[in-house]
Amino acid sequence: MEPDPAVAGLSAAVARVHEVVLHAQTAAEAVSQLVEVAQQLIPLAAGAGISLVDEDGVCTTVAATDPVVAEADALQYELGEGPCLRAWDTVSIQYVPDTTTDLRWPTWSQTVAAAGIRSALSVPLVVQGQEIGALQVYATEPHAFTGHEEHLLSLLAGPAAALLGAARTRRQTRRLDDTLQEAVADRDRIERAVGVLMERGHLAESTARTRLLNTARAQGKTLAQAADHLLDDTDPPA
Repeated sequence: MEPDPAVAGLSAAVARVHEVVLHAQTAAEAVSQLVEVAQQLIPLAAGAGISLVDEDGVCTTVAATDPVVAEADALQYELGEGPCLRAWDTVSIQYVPDTTTDLRWPTWSQTVAAAGIRSALSVPLVVQGQEIGALQVYATEPHAFTGHEEHLLSLLAGPAAALLGAARTRRQTRRLDDTLQEAVADRDRIERAVGVLMERGHLAESTARTRLLNTARAQGKTLAQAADHLLDDTDPPA
């Protein structure tokens, strides 16, 4: 009898998660590896990320495989809506089968669709009964995910939540906080760069954001690196 691909995929997921948890030196490193596992285990996933919501309700992407993921997440934080925030808020899996037709978050969907994201899947991160964020994957094809992918992502969400929850109460908290501070600083620079593009080209915000995203992708840079390059060319020399 041929092995069931779904069972094989789940077995691979369990093995990879155990490997990450055992060998990662810090919580931040483990979470970064888990998003890579998520992308690798879900064939049509173009990228994956983990969003964390702190006690004040401030959202930050603590790990992302791609600048497109980080920007798709950041746009949700800016708008105050989207599948990741909805997954966290309702403690339920959120699936966007096609960003060109899904009307729940039209501004977010329209912007990410222009950047090439056509579907999204987000599962909540819960530790000791507390919702702390979400794990998400994005795809460049519509209708990319099924119940099997939901199961895989939910499987990965468990250890991700445990790692993040533990980091809040152990020495790793400082290291994770450093990662969060860097992410917030990156977001500030990205927003400045978007503003420059809007003013320079008389562009709508969504158009400027998409242009910066496409520039980062074309140059093989992170979104923050592309923003830094633009700001360095814009700022007058000291």
